[in-house]
Amino acid sequence: MAGTMHVPRTRGVLSGVLLVLLGLWGGLLPFVGPYADFGFAPDDPWVYDTDRLQLSIAPAIAVGLGGLIVLISANRAFAMFGAWIAVLGGAWFAVGGLVATLWDVEGVGAPLGTSEGRQLAEQLAGFTGLGVVAVFLAALALGRFAVVGVKEARLNEFGEEKAEEAPPGQTDDTKKTQPIVRSSYGRYGRDSMNPPPPPLRESETAPEDQRVAGERGAGKR
Repeated sequence: MAGTMHVPRTRGVLSGVLLVLLGLWGGLLPFVGPYADFGFAPDDPWVYDTDRLQLSIAPAIAVGLGGLIVLISANRAFAMFGAWIAVLGGAWFAVGGLVATLWDVEGVGAPLGTSEGRQLAEQLAGFTGLGVVAVFLAALALGRFAVVGVKEARLNEFGEEKAEEAPPGQTDDTKKTQPIVRSSYGRYGRDSMNPPPPPLRESETAPEDQRVAGERGAGKR
């Protein structure tokens, strides 16, 4: 069982890197967005309050930390734990603004855009769309780490040394399922079980047939 817990570090590289980048984006957007006039009020960078802590910084840490664990972990259980952290962080990005109103959290601020399209883009980039993408990537990582590959199964059953000696493309299951060579004593080889008797020697041959009286040439030699 211990062998199946080990996974290649490259399995979660793509998902892990993207999750780390999404966490950085979500955590920094409310603070550095005003530099590009893209973000949330007030129109000043690096403004901190508890609302931004709850709705932006906390889920950003969860997504980034989960992505980092997925990126560097070679243990299946630990990597899946990191992916679940990223799932929770992404879900909080998507719905945290609505849920937090239960304890009177006003939000990170109004979007800075003046048009409806610009405001929609800011909401998607900072919260809803960001959270959906983070959940998707984390779920993708969960699926990849939940599958036990052929290499891990081979290492678990026979050890690393035998796995390296096995030729590429041939698993131990294929070795066990090689067709059995039929011997000549199978269903269609019954004659080989009762071989014909050896030919008689000249001295043991049957005597010459005698002619019956009345037949043509009877009595003649």
